[in-house]
Amino acid sequence: MQRLELQALPGLPMVRAGDDLAALIEAGLTRAGLPLDGGDVLVLAQKVVSKAEGRSVALASVTPSAEARALAERVQKDARFVELVLSESRRVVRARPGLLIVQHRLGFVMANAGIDQSNLGEEGHALLLPRDPDGSAAALSARLGCPVVITDSFGRAWRRGTVGVAIGAAGLPALWDLRGRPDLFGRRLQVSISGFADEIAAAASLLQGQGAEGQPVVLVRGLEWDAAPNPAAELLRPDAEDLFR
Repeated sequence: MQRLELQALPGLPMVRAGDDLAALIEAGLTRAGLPLDGGDVLVLAQKVVSKAEGRSVALASVTPSAEARALAERVQKDARFVELVLSESRRVVRARPGLLIVQHRLGFVMANAGIDQSNLGEEGHALLLPRDPDGSAAALSARLGCPVVITDSFGRAWRRGTVGVAIGAAGLPALWDLRGRPDLFGRRLQVSISGFADEIAAAASLLQGQGAEGQPVVLVRGLEWDAAPNPAAELLRPDAEDLFR
């Protein structure tokens, strides 16, 4: 690989519940004169996938439990929002005023279980992650005929700032095991495992942005790989290997 190109798909309309997301993307590619080629990857922000799948919840419809009310007081957040976070989580990892870190039901360790209220166009609503991001990526990949990565923005325990990471992937190796391959001098790699889908997600996030960019779909062209596909779930570190718990 000597050249890598990333292009945000222009003119994608606001996605709503029940929309055929694959059809919207296909139409956008056609309008932009971007026929898909071998090695192309489409990177989608989680938000448009969740919107299409109807994962928006009106806070007025949520009745917080006693646990949610107590935790909401501790973290200084809306108890209804905290109830949604708990309903999507396995456990609370850290909690302090303004911060609620949980282990999502899918295994991700993240703030607020990935639930967001920005850029929804619906006042008083919150948007949950897709129920099965790898399954969503697989369905979109089958429709679009190319690999798909679904991204979200994560903070990191050991560094400041958020970065794009893969929460769903299909058609490529989300985790690429390079052990046993030679380095430049023929020495066999011992521990090198690439978070390939995360690297793609981080690159695409530069175009997707974190605010009002309105560019949720990015075409990545020029990637190469020679490993079998595996899902984004492979990126999750098993509990037995987690040195920070």
